[in-house]
Amino acid sequence: MKDVADIVIVGSGASGAAAAWRLSRDCALRIVCLEQGGRADPAAYPSTRTDWELERAGAFSSNPAVRLSAADYPIDDSASPISIANYNGFGGSTILYSAHFPRFHPSDFRTRSLDGVGEDWPLAYEDLQPWFGENERMMGVAGLVGDTANPDYETLLPPVPLGEAGRAMARAFNTLGWHWWPSYAAINTHRHGNRGVCVNIGPCNTGCAQGAKASVDVTYWPAAQRQGVEVHTGCRVREITLDARGLANGVVYFDAQGREQRLDARVVVLACSGIGTPRLLLNSKSSTFPEGLLNDHGLVGRNLMLHPLAYTEGVFEDNLRSSFGPHGACMLSQQFYETSRERDFVRGYTMQVLRGAPPAETAVSGYFMRQVPLGSDHHRRFAQLYNHTVGIAVISEDLPERDNRVELDFEHCDSSGMPGVKVFYRLGENTKRMLKHGIDMSKEVFAAAGAKVVSSFGPVRHTGWHLMGTTRMGDDPATSVVNRHGQAHAVKNLFIVDSSIFVTSGAVNPVATAQALTLMASDWIARNLDALLNDRAGATHNVIPPAMMEAQ
Repeated sequence: MKDVADIVIVGSGASGAAAAWRLSRDCALRIVCLEQGGRADPAAYPSTRTDWELERAGAFSSNPAVRLSAADYPIDDSASPISIANYNGFGGSTILYSAHFPRFHPSDFRTRSLDGVGEDWPLAYEDLQPWFGENERMMGVAGLVGDTANPDYETLLPPVPLGEAGRAMARAFNTLGWHWWPSYAAINTHRHGNRGVCVNIGPCNTGCAQGAKASVDVTYWPAAQRQGVEVHTGCRVREITLDARGLANGVVYFDAQGREQRLDARVVVLACSGIGTPRLLLNSKSSTFPEGLLNDHGLVGRNLMLHPLAYTEGVFEDNLRSSFGPHGACMLSQQFYETSRERDFVRGYTMQVLRGAPPAETAVSGYFMRQVPLGSDHHRRFAQLYNHTVGIAVISEDLPERDNRVELDFEHCDSSGMPGVKVFYRLGENTKRMLKHGIDMSKEVFAAAGAKVVSSFGPVRHTGWHLMGTTRMGDDPATSVVNRHGQAHAVKNLFIVDSSIFVTSGAVNPVATAQALTLMASDWIARNLDALLNDRAGATHNVIPPAMMEAQ
């Protein structure tokens, strides 16, 4: 008997979860989500144990090459100065992310018009504004209304406390007359969505056993599943198939027992990340798309953007209890976010103030940096560092470059025999100048704070968390893969809703913007379901029927 769904969603992470919730909200359809990883048990998260730091170098590493889970696939990033981080499992990378949650700026959607670089998006910040708000209500975002750099927030949970370290850095920014603001964080600072409240223990990046961090397994997915969405874990999708008219008609996948299965579907929605989505498309070859599905113009996998990051660390004389609290959600400065003629680069970066390292990391990194020796003086020198350090991460805007790309790697396959990926990426000269400037400005902040800078470098290799641009959106099928709704130009019932459709990268964590895009696209799909589900979506490439033209 055929297995048939109305809509299949591939990927259960930030965007897949948001799509499942919105698509199932107003209609009684069979919606199935296929996720290649498994479900994590919050009761077994490393943060429930005293040795939690060790798990960051094992089963809960953000680097699949370290984690070596059967759900992961090989990623060869030897041709990139930045290694790729992701997590394959129910909830996707939100299980391990820091929950730093700012929006893109209005200028991020108009970089070509404003600064002559990148490309303009086919939509504006104003188009996404209501979806930003809806997503923040679903996820639960802490912050402070009134930020001059981000004036459009209407309501937020109370901000995550700055702590003594944050207050010391805030005074430094004030001394310099530079912008700063408490971080926007998808973390409960009071009860929201029937989830617990943050208790400030710190190990957010190994999963939040408290449920205070807004990973989508505890935000969108409970609501989506109550609305009838099915989630099948341990199911790796190998390819998307087409019918004789050139429409997507389902997926072929390996189930949890490794058996090949087929799921027929009338609408296919991809949410596999900026690496996973092009991998699946490139592996879905046919006589119509011999170079990979939607790759008729050679764009799938191209224009990869990663947010190169620089890091500077300062040490304070006083014990500031700096390791307490969510590591990546203290405060930010967007003093250098927008283009300025006074600088030798265009666009800009966010300075993200990070809390201090936990104890084991302090000891290990201190040893390798020759600050904490072994032997009789170990504890005294350790005490001079632990809870005395603060970091500044410079999150630089990454401009799209065609040769920065993802390709299939047929020499290294996953546990199902599907090709892995090879990443080709290099830093542009504009980015190099931006990182240098960010390091110099970070040193000025630490000097104003009275801290001693003990480390500064960039790019940091193990920071490839933000994967964007590899199936970008646009109005022209010759220069983009999908339109403003995430609808593939060449296959009208195939949609992409993750950060691979980004046109530019901004200079902040992309999750909030990716989910807002997903909600907007899913709302459009829901309003056009009659045409999509009844095969009136266009039988040949680049043909949009009149009903959809009116909706666009």
